[in-house]
Amino acid sequence: MSMTDPIADMLTRIRNAAMVSMPEVSMPSSKLKVELARILKEEGYIADYSVSDEGKFKVLTITLKYDSKKKSVITKLQRVSKPGLRSYSKSQNIPQVLGGMGIAVISTSKGLMTDRRARKENVGGEVLCYVY
Repeated sequence: MSMTDPIADMLTRIRNAAMVSMPEVSMPSSKLKVELARILKEEGYIADYSVSDEGKFKVLTITLKYDSKKKSVITKLQRVSKPGLRSYSKSQNIPQVLGGMGIAVISTSKGLMTDRRARKENVGGEVLCYVY
């Protein structure tokens, strides 16, 4: 299976695991995915993440977070920028997700950051996804 969009794959895996209330989900690791996991953890959307070596591949395992009713904390993961259609934003018009209730993850020259931080640091970049 060829992977043209590893980030979309990661979001889909998290989405699917959350739908069936799995405690954790694993996927091939990459620097970008680990950064994305770090942001999801900082923003409280996932409980934890870890990277382990399995043979010559690194595997990223994400521990999902649920509320008291076993509902996933993440209601929606939406890929914005796709390989065929990239979506960029200047620092002044970075999208707000759900009036600031959700986050947009932006890939900037200073690394991955949330829409809030990108606005604060006044940097634009590629809008990877929305999370809420």
